[in-house]
Amino acid sequence: MSDCIFCKIVRKEIPAKIIYEDQYCIAFHDINPAAPVHFLIIPKVHIVSLYEVDDAHQLTLGKMLGLAPKLAKQQGCENGFRTIINTGEVGGQEVFHLHIHVISSNNVLPAMIHRSQ
Repeated sequence: MSDCIFCKIVRKEIPAKIIYEDQYCIAFHDINPAAPVHFLIIPKVHIVSLYEVDDAHQLTLGKMLGLAPKLAKQQGCENGFRTIINTGEVGGQEVFHLHIHVISSNNVLPAMIHRSQ
């Protein structure tokens, strides 16, 4: 997709602080971090969201999830991290190119969803 910001990062048309790249995916620091460690892992092929994933994407998705702990450790996450995949508008997805957020802090991260009483 030519106007997708993440596709532009993959094609090196816009800069990003890349921390990992291979033939399947690329990982880079989030430009608006929610915590001291906040990076994204995206597939190089344009997949709109987790809704569009099928059997052909298994290798890429496995690679992405397998990278999360390795890169988290390299980025200084010693006591854990959170992974988030927002899917669709209701799921909070803002960039419609599948991506995994990897987030960590020196403190315990706040609850993701506050339960209603």
